[in-house]
Amino acid sequence: MSAESQEMISALGLDRLGIESANSIIRNPSYEMLFEHETGNPDGEWAKGTETEFGAVSVDTGRFTGRSPKDKYIVIDEESKKNVWWEGTGSDNTPLDQRTWESLKKISQDQLNGKDLYVVDAYCGANPNSRLRVRLVTEVAWKAHFAKNMFIRPTEEELKDFTPDWTILDSCKTSAKNFDELGLRSEVFVAAHISERMTVIGGTWYGGEIKKGIFSMMNYFLPLKGVGSFHCSANKGEEGDTALFFGLSGTGKTTLSADPKRKLIGDDEHGWDNDGIFNFEGGCNAKCINLSKENEPDIYNAIRRDALLENVVYDESGKVDFADNAKTENTRVSYPIHHIDNIVKPSSVGGHPKNIVFLTCDAFGVLPPVSRLTPEQAEYQYLSGYTAKVAGTEIGVKEPTAVFSPCFGGPFLSVHPTKYGEILAQKMREHGSNAYLVNTGWTAGAYGVGHRMSIKDTRKIIDAILDGSIEQTEWAAFPLFGFEIPTSLFGVEASVLNPRNTWQDKDEYDATLLKLASMFKENFEKFTDVESGQRLATYGPQLTATGSLSSDASAPQVQM
Repeated sequence: MSAESQEMISALGLDRLGIESANSIIRNPSYEMLFEHETGNPDGEWAKGTETEFGAVSVDTGRFTGRSPKDKYIVIDEESKKNVWWEGTGSDNTPLDQRTWESLKKISQDQLNGKDLYVVDAYCGANPNSRLRVRLVTEVAWKAHFAKNMFIRPTEEELKDFTPDWTILDSCKTSAKNFDELGLRSEVFVAAHISERMTVIGGTWYGGEIKKGIFSMMNYFLPLKGVGSFHCSANKGEEGDTALFFGLSGTGKTTLSADPKRKLIGDDEHGWDNDGIFNFEGGCNAKCINLSKENEPDIYNAIRRDALLENVVYDESGKVDFADNAKTENTRVSYPIHHIDNIVKPSSVGGHPKNIVFLTCDAFGVLPPVSRLTPEQAEYQYLSGYTAKVAGTEIGVKEPTAVFSPCFGGPFLSVHPTKYGEILAQKMREHGSNAYLVNTGWTAGAYGVGHRMSIKDTRKIIDAILDGSIEQTEWAAFPLFGFEIPTSLFGVEASVLNPRNTWQDKDEYDATLLKLASMFKENFEKFTDVESGQRLATYGPQLTATGSLSSDASAPQVQM
């Protein structure tokens, strides 16, 4: 080890993390250096990147082309025991004892010691009052590239006295081979220790584990301070009006918030404090399966040098086929936010949102393309978080499957869902925010029979919400669920607005709607152990004599 590396280890405090030796250390490498190292001859099966026709580098993440949520752990101690939402009621937060944590940490330390290391220092959170100072230590150049894209890049002046609040040891080249002895599910681990302010990652090359691990920690610290922490995208109009888009991966958060008529604040994760909305990230991580310049020009044009493609299919010349899902449906591209022309500058912040959109991917095909929600209905829908897991987003998911994910981000919630819901509802009432439920899923039948909503129709709906014209139309009650749907909307065929009209078999539609309503009620029961949940249950689907769970109620009165 060179004297320079030893000095760097001491100066950065890496020795306190168990990194006692390194062949070399590169702190906050430039994009030019990362490109050179990625496309050179790096060590490791999945470490090498290839330059594509766009100038962007493409990498593969091996067999892990999505998150591995069942391999996510949080160390249980006095602090975490009382605050964390532990597994058992829908949470992915599996407790880990201190002894096992020490074993996993040593596995990561042993892998990183003596290697060529990249250290990336960055911020998570555009608001200086609540952001986390994050440090990533990795031996893979493209992992450093991913972090550089996704987090907020400090200035040279800010780096001078940068001390991390949270550190990630990314040791993707190794794994917990003795996982049986350790009582783990597999060799893969993404483990966080809140008291030690550290995450260790092993056994998976999927880049999203880095950003989602930090998002989960923001989801821990901010709600305990009464600050909103949300899985949503956000943009701002010419008049300064801010809009939020909630939804799980694949429902359209990134696509719909990247609007050429509005300035992007961020595409995935935001906080809401007394000053308004602020982005957590310094970049975007967009799905790019079936990406086209015509339908998603902002994302398409953002793919250039310094962007990082994951798991896309390309030929020997570097030409990318975005429609090819041979590797995964969860193809991705990360890029610094300045690759989007219409961004909020100089900081990714906005005022209190005027409109809030809940995006759902309804695999049953019975929910309307847009519904207007009361504040109470909005809180109910937010806690329910109904959508569909889109193929490839998680390991083992081959086709859309109906799920309920609290707060449209259940896998990333660190405290109980009702805490996030209470904060969101309070903010909405305080600032008079409008709320809508938008279905980007199926119409004219369920998955396998019907087809996905037209993205052009969805954009027309979003435009009408954001410019306020949707409030100028007439509204009708939607059966069972109690919210309202528009009877007409400029640019959208009226028949599409009422999903029942799109089904050939009306009786089957009625039965399927009742089935989904029953699923909502059953799911929401887990929130009724508290007073606020009991109150909100009355704002969900109401199954009465014409729409009950009894055998003679298979055809509820849903005609309009």
